[in-house]
Amino acid sequence: MADQRAGRAHWASRFGFVLAAAGSAIGLGNIWKFPYITGQNGGGAFVLVYLGCIVVVGLPIMMAEFLIGRHGQRDAVGSFVALEGKGSPWCLVGWGGVAASFIVLSFYAVVAGWSFDYVVKSAMGTFPGRSAGEINALFGGLVSSPLQVVFWQGFFVAATVSIVLGGIRGGIERWSKVLMPVLFMLLVLLFVRGMLSPGAGAALDFMFRPDFGRLTPQALLDALGHAFFTLSLGAGTMITYGSYLHPKSDLFSLSVRITVLDTLVALLSGLAIFSVVFAAGLEPAAGPGLVFQTIPIVFASLPFGSLLAFVFFVLLAFAALSSSISMLEVSVAYLIDEKGWGRKRSTFLIGSLAFLVGLPSALSFNVWAQVTPLFGKTFFDLMDVLVSSYMFPLGGLFVALYAGWFWKGEGEKEELLGGRHRAWLFPLWHFLLRYVAPSAVLLILLNQIGVF
Repeated sequence: MADQRAGRAHWASRFGFVLAAAGSAIGLGNIWKFPYITGQNGGGAFVLVYLGCIVVVGLPIMMAEFLIGRHGQRDAVGSFVALEGKGSPWCLVGWGGVAASFIVLSFYAVVAGWSFDYVVKSAMGTFPGRSAGEINALFGGLVSSPLQVVFWQGFFVAATVSIVLGGIRGGIERWSKVLMPVLFMLLVLLFVRGMLSPGAGAALDFMFRPDFGRLTPQALLDALGHAFFTLSLGAGTMITYGSYLHPKSDLFSLSVRITVLDTLVALLSGLAIFSVVFAAGLEPAAGPGLVFQTIPIVFASLPFGSLLAFVFFVLLAFAALSSSISMLEVSVAYLIDEKGWGRKRSTFLIGSLAFLVGLPSALSFNVWAQVTPLFGKTFFDLMDVLVSSYMFPLGGLFVALYAGWFWKGEGEKEELLGGRHRAWLFPLWHFLLRYVAPSAVLLILLNQIGVF
C-alpha cells in the first residue's frame, strides 16, 4: 500500500493533527460568518438545523476525505492517482481541490488582512471615544485605500508562507499547537465576558430557543451550506492533511474531535458576540459588517473596551491564519509530491502567485469597485461565489459519490475502522455518504443556480 512511501512526513502526534485540522476548519467562517448568518436567519431554529447538517453531511464527508488521503499518502491529486491510476477521471476531483484552495487563499487573504489592521487599531486604542459614524468611517477608510488593503493582504500571505515553510512538523503542527490553544483561551475570555454582560440571557435565548416560524427555505439551505463550508471540505485540505496520518489512525474519533472543536468555536463565538450586541441594544441581523463595524462600536462603549477589542481581533487574525496555512499546503504538497520540487521553492512560488492573483480582489473594494467582469459582480464577489457556491460543493459531492459508490471492497472498511470493532459505523457512514450527503449537496447546488 502507498502508506509505506519512503520519506513521507507524518504528524508527530494525534493531538497535533487534531489541532492542525481543527485550525483548517476554524477560520473566518466561524467567527465572522456564522454569527452574522445566524443573526440574519433568526437564531435558534437555524442553529439546530446547522448542527444536524454538521452530523449527517459534514462529518461523513470529512471522514471520507481523511480516508482518501491516508490511503493514498500523497497530495489531493496524487491520492486519487494512487487509488485509481493516473488516467482516471477521479483525479479531476483532486485537481478541483487544489484549484479551489488556491483561489480561496487569494481572496481570503484580503479579508484576513483587515483583521490584522484591526489588531493594530485596537492596540492603539482607536475605538473608545469615537461615535458610531466615526467607527464606520474607519472601516470605510481602510477598504477604500488600495495601498492599505494590498499591504495587509501581502502581510497576511507572508505570515502564512513563513509557517508553511517549516513543513508538517516544524511549521504547520508546531504553529497549530501555539495558535489553537491561544485562540481557544481568547475565545473563552470573550465568552465569559459576554456571559457576565446584561445581554447574556437574550443571547442564550436567541441562540438556543428555536422559533421554527422564522425558519425559511433559504435559512435551511444557508444552514446546510455553512455546515459544509465551515469544515473546510471540498478543497483538498482534509485529503492533504489525511495523507500525513499514520496507517492505523482512528479516523472516526479524530473526525469527531475536529468537528466538535469547530462547532464549539462557532457556538461560543456567536454567544460572545450576541451577548455584547444585545447588551448594547443593537440588532443581531447586522450582516457582514457585524464584526468590523458593529463589534468595534459595542467595545467602544464598554469598560476595558480597547483590551476587549484587541483580544477579539487577535482571535480573528489567529483563526484566519490557522485556515490559510492549510489552503497553501494543498498546492505546496502537490508540487512536492507530483513534481518533486523542494518545500522552499514550492511555498514561495504558490505564496507569490496567490498574492498576485488576489490583487484584483483587493482592488475590488476601491479603484476597481465598478469593474464587474461577469454577472454584475466584482472580482472579489466573483471568486467568492465561484469557490464557495460551486467548487466546494462539487468537490464534496464527488468525494461522497466516490467513497460511497465507487471505492468498493473490504479495504475501504478496514481503512475506516483502523482496527477498531464498531459494527455499526461502516454501514451508517456508507448510507450517509451514498444517499444523504449527495442529496444535501445537490440541494445547495440547485439553489445556487436558481432552480428554487
